[in-house]
Amino acid sequence: MSDEAPEQSSKTEDPSHKKLEDARKKGDVVKSQEVTTWFMLGGTTALFGFMAPGASSGLANSLKEIFANADQFEIGGAALQAFFDGLALQLVLIVLGPLLVLSICAIAANLLQHPPLLSVEPITPKLSKISPLAGAKRLFSSEALVNFIKGLLKLSIVGVVVAVTVWPEQDRLSTLMTADPAIILGEFQEIGLKILLSVLAVVTIIAFADFLYVRQKWWKRQMMTVQETRDEYKQMEGDPAVKGRIRQLRQERGRQRMMASVPDATVIVTNPTHFAVALKYDKSMKAPLCLAKGADAIALRIREVAKEHDVPIVENPPLARALFASVEIDQPIPNEHFKAVAQVIGFVMRLRDNRGWTPGNSVN
Repeated sequence: MSDEAPEQSSKTEDPSHKKLEDARKKGDVVKSQEVTTWFMLGGTTALFGFMAPGASSGLANSLKEIFANADQFEIGGAALQAFFDGLALQLVLIVLGPLLVLSICAIAANLLQHPPLLSVEPITPKLSKISPLAGAKRLFSSEALVNFIKGLLKLSIVGVVVAVTVWPEQDRLSTLMTADPAIILGEFQEIGLKILLSVLAVVTIIAFADFLYVRQKWWKRQMMTVQETRDEYKQMEGDPAVKGRIRQLRQERGRQRMMASVPDATVIVTNPTHFAVALKYDKSMKAPLCLAKGADAIALRIREVAKEHDVPIVENPPLARALFASVEIDQPIPNEHFKAVAQVIGFVMRLRDNRGWTPGNSVN
C-alpha cells in the first residue's frame, strides 16, 4: 500500500479520452455490485408482490386436485410418468417467469452503469492472478479492508431493518403456527413484502452511495501523471522534435526543387536585396507563373542561380514586394499584377531582341 500512495499522488491530470477508451476495452469500467444487488432485490420484490400470489395459488389448486383425486390416478408406469411430466411442466412454467424477470434486472443493472462491453481481458490468464504473493497483497490491501467493512456495515444495517420490521409482527407470526394453511399463505406474503420493501429502501441508499464511491475510485485510478499525458500526446501527435525534423527536411527538399526551376525562369523580379521572385512566361500561357520566391538569404541564392544560368534580373522593389506577398509557388500571378508584370517581361524581351541586355546582369 505504501508503494501505491506516491504513484497515486503524482496522478494530477484528468484522464484523456484515449485513456478512458483503453480502460473500457480492457473491461475496466465503473461497476458497483450493490447496484446489481438493488436491481435483483427490486425484481424479487416485484415478483413477490405481483406474481407470487397467482403462481402459488395455481400450484396450490393443482396440488389440492391431486390430493383430492388421488384414488383416481393410475399407478401404472405410463400414467405415473405422465403425471410427473405434467407436474414438472407446471413447476417449470412457474419458475421460468421469475428467472426471466431477474435476468432482465441483472442486464439492466449493468447497462445502467456502463454501455455494452465485450472484452476478454478480465478472463485472460495472468501469472499475477495465481501468484501467492500477489494474492496476499490483494487479500491484505486497503481495497480488501474497505470491502470487508462495507460488507459488515451492509449486513448490520439490513439486519437491523429486518429486525425492526419483524418485531411488531411477532405476535402475528406466533399465531401462524396454528392457523389454517390457506391463511398462512396470505399472511406470509404480506409480512414478507413488508420486509422486502424495507430492505429495498435501505439498499437503495447503500447502492447509490456505493456507486458514487466506486466511480470516484475508478476515476482516480484512471488519472494520469504529467509525464503520461506528454507521452500520450507524443504517441498520438508524434514527437515534436521528429515532426520538426520532418518539416525541416520537407522545406529543404521544396527549396531544392524551387531552386532547380530558377534556370527556366523568364525574369527575376527583385527588391533588390530583400525579395526575389522568379517568373516564367511564354505565349502558350494565359498568365505568368511563379517558379520561385524568397526573402533575404533565399532571395540572394535565387539571384546567384539566375546569374549562373543567364536569367534576366529586374529590380522593381514595389512589384517584388507585392508578388512575394500575393503569389504562391507554381501558381499564376494575380490579375491585379498583370499590367506591371507584362511591362517587365515586355521590357526584358525587347532588350533581349535588341541585344541590349547582357546575360546575368541586373536591369533597373
